[in-house]
Amino acid sequence: MLLARVVGTVVATRKDPRLEGKKLLVVKTISPDGKDTGNYLVAVDTVDAGFRETVLLVQGGSARMAAECKDRPVDTAIVGVVDSIHLDEQEELAAASAKR
Repeated sequence: MLLARVVGTVVATRKDPRLEGKKLLVVKTISPDGKDTGNYLVAVDTVDAGFRETVLLVQGGSARMAAECKDRPVDTAIVGVVDSIHLDEQEELAAASAKR
């Protein structure tokens, strides 16, 4: 799984018929601390993600197993909207700073 931020949409009036009615979003991968990693992808949205939301992506065979993507030409799918991210490193850094 990858973390990404929704940064745009794709409109394709001519596409594989199996993609009809599917929302295509442009996402930019991010690190767990929210910094852009610079890679853009087009993903099929299976969870009704919104602009600027942080999302979970799956690729390859996992994307084709996502809801609404079975037997469709999909390489990347959005399978979750992230509410929060907690890193143990941040907690350790905060504890170390508090002791000083």
